[in-house]
Order: sequence, then structure tokens, then C-alpha cells
Amino acid sequence: GTGSNILSALQDLFWLSKSKVEKQLQIISVLQWVLTFLIMGVACTLILMYILCTDCWAIAALYLAWLVFDWNTPKKGGRRSQWVRNWAIWRYFRDYFPIRLVKTHNLLTTRNYIFGYHPHGIMGLGAFCNFSTEATGVGQKFPGIRPYLATLAGNFRMPILRDYLMSGGICPVNRDSIDYILSKNGSGNAIIIVVGGAAESLNCTPGKNSVTLKNRKGFVKLALRHGADLVPVYSFGENEVYKQVIFEEGSWGRWVQKKFQKHIGFAPCIFHGRGLFSSNTWGLLPYSKPITTVVGEPITIPKIDNPSQREVDFYHSIYVDSLIKLFDKYKSKFGLPETEVLEVN
Repeated sequence: GTGSNILSALQDLFWLSKSKVEKQLQIISVLQWVLTFLIMGVACTLILMYILCTDCWAIAALYLAWLVFDWNTPKKGGRRSQWVRNWAIWRYFRDYFPIRLVKTHNLLTTRNYIFGYHPHGIMGLGAFCNFSTEATGVGQKFPGIRPYLATLAGNFRMPILRDYLMSGGICPVNRDSIDYILSKNGSGNAIIIVVGGAAESLNCTPGKNSVTLKNRKGFVKLALRHGADLVPVYSFGENEVYKQVIFEEGSWGRWVQKKFQKHIGFAPCIFHGRGLFSSNTWGLLPYSKPITTVVGEPITIPKIDNPSQREVDFYHSIYVDSLIKLFDKYKSKFGLPETEVLEVN
């Protein structure tokens, strides 16, 4: 009896310890991505400049020579690495929230696709985990489909960061890159575009489900030019992981944000999550709230080399309706009341 009680106590202690270790690994995995998102590009640029001024300048010079030679690779689909996409760190990243990918329909490998991802959130954590890693099983759920998450082209001008992003299948969100993937890379490609972009990130806050979409029609025109099917994607919980200071329209804060957005391509947000050592303090770590990304039914799009504005508007309206229907169908399953309405701006 006593021996059994001691063994039981040791087992309980062991599992408690294992749980704590796993939680710390989850925190570390998320922290490294947050720091990558916020400072890796600038930090690597400064380090490279510093190395150029030291006795190790040749290393930096060789990398810069390689950078010039490799400059256009991001525009040609990048250089993905299945090894990087399958790192164990991404599974800890997934479990921190947790993040889940829900498939509703099969995707044909004979077609190409443009996924419209909503909402942006602060960092698009669901988009990254689901489509730039294999942590949620995108390769198993959509066999034969190669996902490319599109992000700011400026990120690919940053040394080291560009290579890190490309290894996950991330590409620039510009016409050259998208045209190449959809026209010269065969079929079975899926480009994930966070349609709302920086403008949408300015309005994301917990408890709010709104998307910036009414005047975002460029992705529809691209789909028509390439005959790529449109797929609405909604990520429930994306807005819940950070709290943000929202500046009202007309305020000085919103003016500064819009100037940054116009001239630099991103909008600086004042936000916070939880602290590194306690969820009761402020910090850069996102709150561990569940994120569920639902991939909707593909909308068949014809190939029209020069689509008219009327044709663009027609398929854009179909897309908006499909996104609203997707939201309404799954909102109650993922914690929202039946009365919740998706706000389309």
C-alpha cells in the first residue's frame, strides 16, 4: 500500500513536470515567432552591417553576393523546405492557443486557387500556422495542394529573414509573384492572401468580427486573369489573441497609422498580449485563445484575360456572399452567438 502510494505520487509529479515543460516549450515557440515578426529583419540587417566592419567582413560580403544573385527567387515561388515546415517547434506553436484547421470541401489538384484569409488580426497567427507549417496538417487535408502564404514584399528585402520566410512557403504579395505561381508553376497551387491587409489590422480587437473587403477587388481580378478558383477562409478567434488601442477616424493616432500604411505598406499598431512569466501582466506574447480556421467551398472562376469591372464586381459579390454564409454556418460551433453578424467594410 505505502509503495503504491509513493509510486502514484511520483507518477503524478512526473506528469506535472512534463506538463510544465511542454507549456514552456509552447511559450518559447510563440515568442520566437513574435520576435521574428517584429524585429528579425531589422536585427539581421544591422548585424550584417556590423560584420562588414569587422575582420569577418568576407562572410557578410559572400552573403550579399548571394543575395544579389538570389534576389528574384521570392518572385518565382520561393524556396520552401518541407524540413522547416515540419519542425516540432510549430506543433508547440499550434498547441499554445491551440490552432485548428477545418476542411469543408475537397480541392482539385488540377486547379489553382486564391484563398482569401479573414480577418488579418495583429500578426495573422492562424494564417501562418495553418499554411506556412504542417502543424495542423494542411498537406494531409489537402493532398497535392501547395499553399503559398503571401505577405509584404518588403520583408523579402531583409537579409536572412527572406530566406526564413521562403523556407515556409511564404511569398511576396505582389502581382509578379502571384502571376508566376498561377501561370508558370503548374496546377495545385493555393495562394493565401490576407485580403484586409494593414487597414483591417487597425480595427481588430477582441469580440469584434469585421473584415475590410468592400473595396478590395484586386484579388478577384487576379483570379479571373488566371482562372484560379476563389476560396473564402475565416479564422474564428484571430482577433482574440491581442488587445489593441483603437484610434477613432479623424484622430491624430489614426492619421499617423494611415500615413505609415500609405508610404511604408504596414500600419503601426499599439497592442499588447500577456507577459512572458504571467498571463496577468502585459507583454508581447499573444493570449492563449483558440483559433479555428475554416476553409470554405471553392468558387469556380472562369479565365478572362482582361476582365471588365462589371465581371470583377459580379464575382466579388459572389465571394462576399460566400464568406458571410461560411461565417454564419460555423459561428455557433466556435463560441459565437447565433445573433453575431459579420461586419463587411
